[in-house]
Amino acid sequence: METAICSRVALPANHVINSKPGDRLSSYKGQGRGIPVTVSATGPGKGGGLLERPTIEKTTPGRESEFDLRKSRKTAPPYRVMLHNDNFNKREYVVQVLMKVIPGMTLDNAVNIMQEAHYNGLSVVIICAQADAEEHCMQLRGNGLLSSIEPASGGC
Repeated sequence: METAICSRVALPANHVINSKPGDRLSSYKGQGRGIPVTVSATGPGKGGGLLERPTIEKTTPGRESEFDLRKSRKTAPPYRVMLHNDNFNKREYVVQVLMKVIPGMTLDNAVNIMQEAHYNGLSVVIICAQADAEEHCMQLRGNGLLSSIEPASGGC
């Protein structure tokens, strides 16, 4: 499979191009097809003309483009890491554990998550890929907090 890509060649300002039908400058013949070549020239003192020439780029048969690969890859559905209220851990400790376990967790976010779990019984800690959600849940449990994961319906 061949793909034509136009490239530009700078010509001097006084260069004159006289193209005739069938001339190599007026078309590029590759594999039985003529690919038109655009010629644009500027007058003297304007920096020269530009000649559009196709560049043939060969692609490997059976090789998909990066776009096709990205399109065909299915994204894993996101999961929520849930923090459950308990009657054993102090609020300050819960905030410390959240900041230690969850990457990028700020003090304000940790306090808000802790308070929501305290008052409502449950709070969303983070929404992420399933493998990450499982790891965060295990780390929270390893530090004595009650946590679980669930599929996040409706995306992030």
